[in-house]
Amino acid sequence: MEDEKYEKAKKRVEEIKGFYSHLIVFVAVNIVLVIINLVTSPGTLWFYWPLLGWGIGLFFHAMGVFVFSKFPGKQWEEKKIKEIMNKMDENK
Repeated sequence: MEDEKYEKAKKRVEEIKGFYSHLIVFVAVNIVLVIINLVTSPGTLWFYWPLLGWGIGLFFHAMGVFVFSKFPGKQWEEKKIKEIMNKMDENK
């Protein structure tokens, strides 16, 4: 039981780390794109297109890690299965 909790917690930490890595790369790359845009063609701003597209992807990654992970998923299913099995054992 303790190993199961540890594995779930470890998986959760990996999900959060993955999001923060994504965020850091997003910020770093977009800073470089802004600089490249302003140095090479300051009259035509294009940096916001990749920023917008990637930003949408980053938003959904954040939603998946911080919002939707709380909805019933595999953990809920496993818990519910155990609960129903226990009730079946009690009714015998």
